[in-house]
Amino acid sequence: MKKRIFIALFAIAALFALREDASAANKFDAAMARWVRAETYHNDMGGQFTVRATLYTKDYIESLMESEAEKNLWTASELEDYKYNFLKELKLEDNVAIYLELEENGPTAHMAPFNEMVDLWIGNKKYGASDFDPRFNMPLLGKRDGMVYFPRFDEKTGESLFKKKLTLRFEMNPAASPVLDNRSVRILWDVNPENIGAPGSGTAANRIEVDRLIRRMERLNGERADLEAQLDAKKREIDEVRSRIEDIQGK
Repeated sequence: MKKRIFIALFAIAALFALREDASAANKFDAAMARWVRAETYHNDMGGQFTVRATLYTKDYIESLMESEAEKNLWTASELEDYKYNFLKELKLEDNVAIYLELEENGPTAHMAPFNEMVDLWIGNKKYGASDFDPRFNMPLLGKRDGMVYFPRFDEKTGESLFKKKLTLRFEMNPAASPVLDNRSVRILWDVNPENIGAPGSGTAANRIEVDRLIRRMERLNGERADLEAQLDAKKREIDEVRSRIEDIQGK
């Protein structure tokens, strides 16, 4: 009797585990459908150039983490540690991260310098890449993948570039591939401010935000030191001018 009860309980537990796995997988599939875009271009010579771009948003990352946690049976603390390291690699504290998968079947593509080949329109303003996988600078025939990053904050004010719902438009210069034949690659996502950046809950997200604020504080302190040095120089100049006036008037 006890053996039958144990078998029944084990079967129920296995069923729930399968349902949780399926739920996590379905959530990840939905996130992929929302944030993964692919465009394929052909030319008259039979060449083909494919660009697959994944925008790393909060819900995409959360669904990916849940899927990985389910597959690897992580504890909550193990998940947070993995998430923190994952987010650090993505540099989401300062950037918009896009994962690019490129495939060139045709004439060799020459994309260097790669930062001149890609742009991201955030609303109606265009931004160049802040960083990218250096392998994109190498000639391409076949497949290559890597990350490309664009700024998430205004360089001067430090304010977020995402204050309202807007459209992101990733563009690749026609010169990136001979197959494009003067056609630009354009990939669009509609995003809300809450979509962008590291997931906003959990210890990993808090650590990432603290890291970003510390770096921002370091930059501000450096700027303040520069301004104070300039102010001191102006004060010395004023004192010199005043002293010269007094010398002239004293004569």
